[in-house]
Amino acid sequence: MPLASWRSPLARALHRNRALVYARYLQLATVRADQRPANRTIVFRGFLDDSNQLQFVTDARNAKADQIDRCPWGEACWYFPKTREQFRLSGALCLVKADHTDSALQKARQALWQSLSDTARTQFAWAYPGKPQMNKDGFNVSTPDATTPLPHFCLLLLDPQEVDHLELRGDPQNRWLHQHDGSSWSVQAINP
Repeated sequence: MPLASWRSPLARALHRNRALVYARYLQLATVRADQRPANRTIVFRGFLDDSNQLQFVTDARNAKADQIDRCPWGEACWYFPKTREQFRLSGALCLVKADHTDSALQKARQALWQSLSDTARTQFAWAYPGKPQMNKDGFNVSTPDATTPLPHFCLLLLDPQEVDHLELRGDPQNRWLHQHDGSSWSVQAINP
């Protein structure tokens, strides 16, 4: 599958903002069971192979995983402060859990686990996320094995179907809408 039209501007924004560690952080919005929005900050972990799918990690024990199981759609909003650009990426979410049947995605899940720092892996061994904190014992844990993901470690993929790219500089500002029709991407300049 050819790379999407928005990949080049996004790669350029990532490169030009690379000195800012927080430029890899973006917000992901999903919908709760009660139809209320849920939004959280996540860390971009690269693209899945040579695809247009963005990779993130999450814990199957948290509410985000349940939300994605119920409604596998989301929208990410990513702001790059140095270049003053915003990308809104809307599309299908895929949660790759320990029991996922696709062997290639299981390999990607394992590779991502292995690429994490010990500190990041250890967070997945902490006490159950979102539950009342009884004491600090649930955070005094050993570093998990670096080769085998914990059962509740998940690879989260966002497969964008629409990308709204806004440059917040210039007069007027520049904005493009990238849309996937099921077989190819189109791009159109739109009003900011």
